[in-house]
Amino acid sequence: MSESEKHEHSNKTVVSSEGMRKLEEELQYLSTTRRAEVAEQIAVARGFGDLSENAEYDDAKNEQSRLEAQIMELENTLRTAIVIDESNVSTDRVNIGTTVRILDLEFNEEEEYTIVGARESDAASNKISNESPLGAALLGKKKGETIKVQVPSGTIEVKIIDIHR
Repeated sequence: MSESEKHEHSNKTVVSSEGMRKLEEELQYLSTTRRAEVAEQIAVARGFGDLSENAEYDDAKNEQSRLEAQIMELENTLRTAIVIDESNVSTDRVNIGTTVRILDLEFNEEEEYTIVGARESDAASNKISNESPLGAALLGKKKGETIKVQVPSGTIEVKIIDIHR
């Protein structure tokens, strides 16, 4: 990835086609089901009387504000997202959509991570963001390279053993 490509991607959300589908499903749920639930909470709370001293009404209106902000953010993400076609991702260098097997040189332990966009990162599934310290350090590197990575607990040194899809 060249500097101009990195810059172009810096303010865009990068997602896989599966990630895009999940975002669209989340938006659909929030803008239909969840919106209706919050409207119902507001209607019920209105029935409790004086709105100036009605905590349920205030809570429901706050929830509505949070929901609408979340919907707007999702719509913006979907509008500006760059969908990575995993089938076209080269495996000669680490990139978004590739899975990389690394060897932690300090502990002599192998680990495997899939590099994904920030919205899709999931530590439990070993999906790390291209914006995380390790993900960012691995981007563009080749099999056999050894790199030092600044992580919250200090500096780690890893060797790239394999890159695949």
